[in-house]
Amino acid sequence: MHIGDTPESVYPFLEKLISEFNPEVIVHTGDLVDNVKLERRPELIHLYRAGLRKLARILKGSGARLYIVPGNEDDPELVRGFFGNAVVEPGTVVDIEGVRLALGHTWKDVVGVEANFKLYGHNFRLIPGGLNAVLAVNFLFLPSGRVVRVDYPTGTDTYRGYKLRRGL
Repeated sequence: MHIGDTPESVYPFLEKLISEFNPEVIVHTGDLVDNVKLERRPELIHLYRAGLRKLARILKGSGARLYIVPGNEDDPELVRGFFGNAVVEPGTVVDIEGVRLALGHTWKDVVGVEANFKLYGHNFRLIPGGLNAVLAVNFLFLPSGRVVRVDYPTGTDTYRGYKLRRGL
């Protein structure tokens, strides 16, 4: 399961998906509390920490193996505090069941990396071999490589602070 750029409003939706599909691996490609824009509003750290605590409960409670890539709106030290060794650097490549996954926050983190799939988010940009978690929750079935996309709930982009989709 690949998610990214998650405002707190989608946490119940994610919890339901996790409960229904029981993924073995969850990859979050950054901006874990995307309704709190720390990059621009660092004074909102207390709101960010509270949201991060909620998401950590959901993701860690899933029993799935986790990979977390901090995004530009994240506090990497807080993310490490909640997720420990699950936190990886942008551009990290992991091999799961013989399928190489490049993990990044933005498309720039993964575009030149040799991998079967390039997982990222941050904006609406699409790249060859890429799965963009801003556009949908991606379920990647391995080792077949089949991808099923599940739309986020209506209003998710508004909670992310996007007024309209750019770059499509």
